[in-house]
Amino acid sequence: MIVHHSQFPHAVQRQLLDGLRLGQVPPKFLYDSDRQTQKWLAVHRAHSPSRTDAGVQSIYDRAFDESLGQAADEAVCLVGLGCGGGQKDTRYLAKLKSIHTIVDYVPCDVSQAMTRVAREAAAEELPLEQIHPLVCDLANASDLGQVLDTIVSPETKRVFTFFGMIPNLEPDVILPRLAELLLEGDQLLLSANLAPGDDYRGGVEVVLPQYDNAETRAWLLSFLVGLGVSATEGRLRFGIEQTFELLRIVADFEFSEEVELSIGGESFEFAAGRMLRLFFSYRHTEQTLAKRLAKHSFTIAASQIDSSAEEGVFRVERV
Repeated sequence: MIVHHSQFPHAVQRQLLDGLRLGQVPPKFLYDSDRQTQKWLAVHRAHSPSRTDAGVQSIYDRAFDESLGQAADEAVCLVGLGCGGGQKDTRYLAKLKSIHTIVDYVPCDVSQAMTRVAREAAAEELPLEQIHPLVCDLANASDLGQVLDTIVSPETKRVFTFFGMIPNLEPDVILPRLAELLLEGDQLLLSANLAPGDDYRGGVEVVLPQYDNAETRAWLLSFLVGLGVSATEGRLRFGIEQTFELLRIVADFEFSEEVELSIGGESFEFAAGRMLRLFFSYRHTEQTLAKRLAKHSFTIAASQIDSSAEEGVFRVERV
């Protein structure tokens, strides 16, 4: 396992302290420990349409099949950016094996625990020596391309997956990073959570229960408990907010009493009534996603949308 310097302890602690000062927890910390990983996997099993809806599962398989028609080379490397538990990547690996003689896999995530889970899943399809876990913070790894070149030959065809990540990262931060990574001949498959129907806000309201539920609350509150905040010292509030032309679901912890924390030698005071942003998730329409991608020189070459119109998988190209 390779650990990129963006996930070295001093860098991680600095990002946490900076986030607490701003009152916004960086998304990576919700996945960064074994405990958080297990809590997130419980949310995923209970509420992710890709796990609970066969129709959503099928759009990934269709996207995989469509992408296979683009080229069939001797060697290919699947790079799972934000690999999570690796279930989708593993299904893709099984298909890649059918047309490529050599297949490598780089499960990449901020969480060491998550990359281990993905490694175990992928081991059902590949020998362990062809699986190369990489612990990395994508948003803070400007040299990720060079790191990948040390893992797999730059001559190897690369296929990137970016599943479940677009909602939880600021698009104008992560999309330029993806643009830097993609070389001529590379492929990128990404997924986006969509707002169903013709009414954008109404569609976001429809999917809000996928977030405001017991499993998600347990996941988010477990992070606070790890910091030393009791769940009884405030309440978790879910809502919808607009950021430029996009809508996103947010979760804030509102302190009901004054709380003082000591972390990394620094003290943080949270007065009663203060909010701490724990989570956000952008919901797109096909149109808002295409517009945001175009801003960063991407175009959608192929798309698969599930029948509920709540999730889509897109093959994206540089223009």
